Amino acid sequence: MAKATARHILVSTEDKCNELKAAIEGGADFAQVAKDNSSCPSSRDGGNLGSFGPGQMVKEFDTVVFSAPINVVQGPVKTQFGYHLLEVTSRQD
Repeated sequence: MAKATARHILVSTEDKCNELKAAIEGGADFAQVAKDNSSCPSSRDGGNLGSFGPGQMVKEFDTVVFSAPINVVQGPVKTQFGYHLLEVTSRQD
């Protein structure tokens, strides 16, 4: 069964999500940006979500996590929780 590890940043607006993505692409540390900005409890661990399989996260999340290139920040990804930046850190198909 496929498994992935990922980290994310959750914010309430698409504009904020784009602003943070630009900062990370400009060299800001993903984990620090997550700690400073993410509204998800995972922010305490730099946005780390650990390991999970398909169907364990919301559909929009799953689609990105199980198709995006590894170690490339994706987003904004809109879910019912808000706007996410996602980075797949590993994946086994």
